Amino acid sequence: MLLYLFDTLARDYSVFNVFRYLTLRGIFGVLTALTICFVLGPVMIRKLSHYQIGQTVRSDGPPTHFDKVGTPTMGGALILVAVVLSTLLWADLSNRFVWVVLFVCVSFGVIGWVDDYRKLIERNPRGIGARNKIFWQSAAALAAALLLYLTAQSPIELSLIVPIFKEVAIYLGPWFVLLAWLVIVGSSNAVNLTDGLDGLAILPTVLVAGGLGIFAYATGHSIFANYLAIPYIPGTGEVLVFCAALVGAGLGFLWFNTYPAQVFMGDIGALALGAALGAVAVVVRQEIVLFIMGGIFVVETVSVILQVASYKLVGKRIFKMAPLHHHFELKGWPEPRVSVRFWIISLILVLIGLSTLKIR
Repeated sequence: MLLYLFDTLARDYSVFNVFRYLTLRGIFGVLTALTICFVLGPVMIRKLSHYQIGQTVRSDGPPTHFDKVGTPTMGGALILVAVVLSTLLWADLSNRFVWVVLFVCVSFGVIGWVDDYRKLIERNPRGIGARNKIFWQSAAALAAALLLYLTAQSPIELSLIVPIFKEVAIYLGPWFVLLAWLVIVGSSNAVNLTDGLDGLAILPTVLVAGGLGIFAYATGHSIFANYLAIPYIPGTGEVLVFCAALVGAGLGFLWFNTYPAQVFMGDIGALALGAALGAVAVVVRQEIVLFIMGGIFVVETVSVILQVASYKLVGKRIFKMAPLHHHFELKGWPEPRVSVRFWIISLILVLIGLSTLKIR
């Protein structure tokens, strides 16, 4: 939106040409989203408290979580507002990739909002139900995947890129749609499972978004893409602005979500953020790198799968409680220790993911 304004002004005042630089708009994207969170955060928390939209806690969960009952939730709406407004202000709105990632983020946010509403307002513990949730998630993910498939302008946009190897790109054709669906829906639910402690999910999301933003910039820059031996996909660089907005909104939300949390993001935030990371990874053709960078989300999801499978098959639990962060809590780790150690691991994994840019 502002890009068009600055382009117009640049015809008469050359100083406005500086806003054409993607990196500068990315920086302003971070700052804009951060400012929106700082301004609207306290207002939203007061409103959520006023309407008594508070957290519920499982009776079989860690005893330390009983103090969280009533803490305002659905704060993920703050993240969505900040991300969407910041992206609309600073991104090139003629870019198809920007609209795809925005669509995925907002549509999954709507699904999460309905689920939260039914749980917290209508007092239905099932929310919209697992099957309905997967159905609507799949519908949104498939719509985005089909759009990317039908508008692809080169075979590389439909290929699976294998990190480290320069020449390994597996053309998927129509199978691209299946992979994109799996990545977006899987990433969405993985972040949702991880969102169980104060600040636990949001900072890894910020770190991964920042890492994917670097990939987006390099993939959309012909010189950098050629130098790093990664596929060049024109237009993907604009996704950097979306990633930057996500980083700013995430940091702004963490200000209120850090231990002891003043607000929780709820499904409206967790489902949207996870899906957004998956969509960005699909756009920049780095699904495997997302798997590496988001290793914390992967491990949390696998812990749930193993726990359920073990209990159903042999009647025994592998962990004291799943997802994995609850296991460490029940072992006696204080909540901040679990969160910070998971953050450190996430940072290491993101750095490993970024290293694949050069190790080829």
